[in-house]
Amino acid sequence: MPQSVFITKLGPPEVLKLQEVPEPRPKPHEVRVHVRAAGVNFADIMMRLGLYAGAPRLPFVPGYEVSGTIDETGSEVKNRSVGDRVIAMTEFGGYTESVCVAADRAVPMPSNMSFEQGAALPVNYLTAYHMLYFLGHVRRGERVLIHQAAGGVGLAALELCKVAEAETFGTASASKKEFLLSRGLHHHIDYHTQDYEREVQRITQSEGVDIVLDPMGGESLRKGYRLLAPLGRLMVFGFSSGISGKGRNLLKAGVQFLRTPRFSPLDMMLHNRAVFGVHLGRLWNAGGVLAEEVKALLDLFDQGKISPYVGSTFLLSEADAAHHFIQDRKNLGKVILLVD
Repeated sequence: MPQSVFITKLGPPEVLKLQEVPEPRPKPHEVRVHVRAAGVNFADIMMRLGLYAGAPRLPFVPGYEVSGTIDETGSEVKNRSVGDRVIAMTEFGGYTESVCVAADRAVPMPSNMSFEQGAALPVNYLTAYHMLYFLGHVRRGERVLIHQAAGGVGLAALELCKVAEAETFGTASASKKEFLLSRGLHHHIDYHTQDYEREVQRITQSEGVDIVLDPMGGESLRKGYRLLAPLGRLMVFGFSSGISGKGRNLLKAGVQFLRTPRFSPLDMMLHNRAVFGVHLGRLWNAGGVLAEEVKALLDLFDQGKISPYVGSTFLLSEADAAHHFIQDRKNLGKVILLVD
């Protein structure tokens, strides 16, 4: 029987438990994927702490993305075959050895893409692409502030900004500076020792930036909004500031929620600024947008313009260790669970 990792209750990483499950069978328009690698995302940590809107009832299997091979197809599937190497978006359920998904969500992988890279692409690169290209329309020479620049979304955004020839500012600890500079970051800001708002204003001579990518929420949104130049775009895609420690702390989350600014449409109009919210999990049925963006990303991979960076791998049975690793801020790029 295949195994899956369940969030059994809300709490620290130790609530993740590996359990045997019945072999899933695909519905007529589905395929079953024998999983080789699964992506770990900060959203999974938010789910584990009960801070993720739309998560299923406990217990459930987290995980939004996998790569592997199709080992069974539904009776109505015509465009996928057993043996196809695919990237699949799972909408929960990705921490597993075997999963069924709609056939159109199982996308053929390029022959030169590893399973680890395949599982590293969907969530991080879709999030970054959607913010920068679909909503932000990033242009050559524009300035982009990327928070948590050494994480999965951060590195994806850095690569996509390089493709667009944008100027990048990234917040990260000092220990990650040289790595980020080697990946093409223009301006590193150590959030431990520097006020990023002051530093950006200093570097830009108070002109500010055109796009801010903010996964933190809370008070940082106020600072990011102030940093926007005319026609600037603030992208809100997370609430990591609401997490304190590895257990559930509703007081901390509540305080950060209360610190979240309410943006005035009149103020945005007067300053020619925009604020966008991005929740990838709510875009599954958005008129094929994600499918188009996946195709664009795979084209960029084929052209050698992007290459998902997998910083660390863990076994499926070590999902709790992977969560500890991310929350200890040790990761560079993507963290992947491997299925033997």
